[in-house]
Amino acid sequence: MIEDVQLAAKRIFSLIAPELAQVELEFERQARSNIQVIAYLADYLRASGGKRVRPALTILSNYAVGGAGARHNSIRMATVMEFLHTATLVHDDIIDDADTRRSRPTVNALYGNETAVLMGDWLYMSAFQTSLAERSLPVLDILTSVTRRMTEGELLQLTTLGKSDISEQQYYEIIECKTAYLFSACCEVGAILGGAGESEQKALRDYGLNLGMAFQLTDDLLDFTTTDDTLGKNAGVDLLGGKVTLPLIYLISREPSAREMIRQIMSAGTYDGVTRRELHQAVERVGGIESARERADEFALAAQTALRSLPDSEFRNALTSIPTYVLDRDR
Repeated sequence: MIEDVQLAAKRIFSLIAPELAQVELEFERQARSNIQVIAYLADYLRASGGKRVRPALTILSNYAVGGAGARHNSIRMATVMEFLHTATLVHDDIIDDADTRRSRPTVNALYGNETAVLMGDWLYMSAFQTSLAERSLPVLDILTSVTRRMTEGELLQLTTLGKSDISEQQYYEIIECKTAYLFSACCEVGAILGGAGESEQKALRDYGLNLGMAFQLTDDLLDFTTTDDTLGKNAGVDLLGGKVTLPLIYLISREPSAREMIRQIMSAGTYDGVTRRELHQAVERVGGIESARERADEFALAAQTALRSLPDSEFRNALTSIPTYVLDRDR
């Protein structure tokens, strides 16, 4: 199945490989600075990049509505989206006290929190400075809104850290703000740059929002079910950091006595008293993992359904395939 997922990803991203190569060059151009430490860190972050899912969504959405995705403004805005995403990762790693991401040391682990905070801020401001060149109030409104919502998501999550009574609805609100709205913004901005009408913009906005929910649900499941090597960062750290994700929410609701076990892990900050295996078995016993996967499936299906109003094309087909690729990362 891992090979199938890799083939699916290769097929999707090869469709816009030249454009993504231009995004890499634009990332390097936008990240240039006369300040040596900024230039070095920006280059380090660019080299640490993943699949560039968010720029890919911007470009594919642009093409899916008939836009000329290779135009410089589309590449520029796709890069802006990656800047915003990278900024959130830098700040998230500080909050989570994470020392690795994508199998590489985080900026805060290498250079300390002070440098990482300022680097994240620089990325945010650089993204907005670049987006101003678009001279588009709708685009700026989307970027402003998504940045505010991502910050609200972080603050909301901070209020729930270490608490075992987080509700399913609170959990959805957090991941919607932290992850899904940026996916949605990527797709909607791509549609706007492609000259889409309101119905097409809404279709891609809804697609991105539901895809982002499925993406984050799957990420949280991976943290719970996989290994460090597979994940590219430390696995099982969500709960150690006080984050109760959906499988554990289901465990607590279906087996209230498990609440004390979860509190014990969060309090100790280790799996010495209760092992990850024991916790995993408890969640499986009540069907928590299966239920969480079902919810991810529902969001992925909603994303695919939102695309039905778009004209048939290889780019719409690629967008339709992405939710399946997202889900199959851990199956």
